[in-house]
Amino acid sequence: MLTRRGLLAGVPAILAGRERRPNLLFLISDDHAAYVLGADGDRLARTPNLDRLAREGVYFARHYCNSPVSTPSRQSFLTGQMPHSAGVTVLRTALEEGKPTLARQLRAAGYRTAVFGKMHFNRPAAPGLHGFEVVMTEDAVRKAWQAEVRPKSVPPEIRTKPPWRPFKDPARIWLNADKLPYPRYYEDMLGTYIARRAAKFLEESKDTPFALWVSFHEPHSPFDFPVEDRDLFDPARFTPPRVGPEDAWQIPLIFRELTDQDKRGIIAAYYTSVAFLDRNIGVVLDKLRELGLDRNTLVIYMGDNGYCLGHHGRFEKHCSYEPAIRIPLIMSWPGRIRRGVVRDLTEAVDVAPTVLDLFGLEPLPVQHGRSLRPYLEGSRPARRRDYIFSEYLENEEACVRTERFKLVFCSGRRERQDGYKTDNPTPGRWMRLYDLKEDPGEFHDVSRKHPEVVERLMGWMLERFRKTHPEARREPAGLSVPEALEFYLRPRDA
Repeated sequence: MLTRRGLLAGVPAILAGRERRPNLLFLISDDHAAYVLGADGDRLARTPNLDRLAREGVYFARHYCNSPVSTPSRQSFLTGQMPHSAGVTVLRTALEEGKPTLARQLRAAGYRTAVFGKMHFNRPAAPGLHGFEVVMTEDAVRKAWQAEVRPKSVPPEIRTKPPWRPFKDPARIWLNADKLPYPRYYEDMLGTYIARRAAKFLEESKDTPFALWVSFHEPHSPFDFPVEDRDLFDPARFTPPRVGPEDAWQIPLIFRELTDQDKRGIIAAYYTSVAFLDRNIGVVLDKLRELGLDRNTLVIYMGDNGYCLGHHGRFEKHCSYEPAIRIPLIMSWPGRIRRGVVRDLTEAVDVAPTVLDLFGLEPLPVQHGRSLRPYLEGSRPARRRDYIFSEYLENEEACVRTERFKLVFCSGRRERQDGYKTDNPTPGRWMRLYDLKEDPGEFHDVSRKHPEVVERLMGWMLERFRKTHPEARREPAGLSVPEALEFYLRPRDA
């Protein structure tokens, strides 16, 4: 629901009276969970730029990714398709080059499209890739950063982090439990370089309709931040989430040895990395305002997936718990959309349809989301979402979450390759039903108490697969609902 926080009275239709086409600035973070944000009510988070953006626009407080892992999530909201339809459901898959994308749609409409930063395309940067005219993704932007930035030396008495070696070093090392800074000052950091390259693009494109994606690496582990920020947060201020005996079955082995002190340090490092992310987002937003482009630019901020900071004993995403799938979404367009907070359920695949709807452009040829435009105009859609859907096919797992309940279903047959194995890697089919009203922490399975809810939500999960999966016509006849779900949960990436 849109609350009446600073509603703008008498705002004209979004595109009324505008001859020049609006611009798009799409800001993306990696592993930023929605709960670590001042605008979400976190008093410890230092996110002044994102909080200002939320005050000036609409904050979607119950927004969910369609996959709790970066590559499937990003290619899903770029194409407007569910991950299994986009053809990207595991980390290392590359998006098929011919897939329709939001960037390709905007470029065809005459926009200058560009991307700077981490996009998980799993392909080398090249002009025209997925509809982007200017492409400086992981390989290209790191090469340019190393060539152009001559870093100031850090005194040897300042302890800095070692090279990142996940799963090779102990978890406390690659999760930065000692809260060590990256061995560079703010001016010389890669995130700072990405922000400044984006700001330069804005200067070069101020007279041309543009669609710019700026995608930061933070706060993904090892939670990078500059030397100046090493004392920003005291680990003692954080209390690791409770882990009970009911969690034992699902805690990945690699996290079992973390101490309480380790956990506090990891959480503090994550919060520090979020603060660094926010500062660089401020660089881009300040340039947008300085150039006078903010009044004609739709700004979107979104995380690709959430992150567990000790919730259920986990320090990662790759699961269906709320901290891993609820992500921040902010849309701002001063004077053109109403300000407020939306508390209805929304999904990442809703974002591309919203942009095209606002800009008056043709929808994507395959579009699994719904336009959020009514919320931005101070009303509600004729039909709100009854539930959200998210899938993690590496573990052959999916979930459906309603206002009150969440059902998690897993085949339990696939030995996952993501490094997060448990005591029993292939336990066989399992499901959990959580009553989020009575048990917001998702500790107690109530599936036996509410069999009718399980049946309904399993039906909705299967319906979503059948309506969106490219192999729906190949579903064998005569399968039970659980068997049919297992048919769809298998990853089929090329």
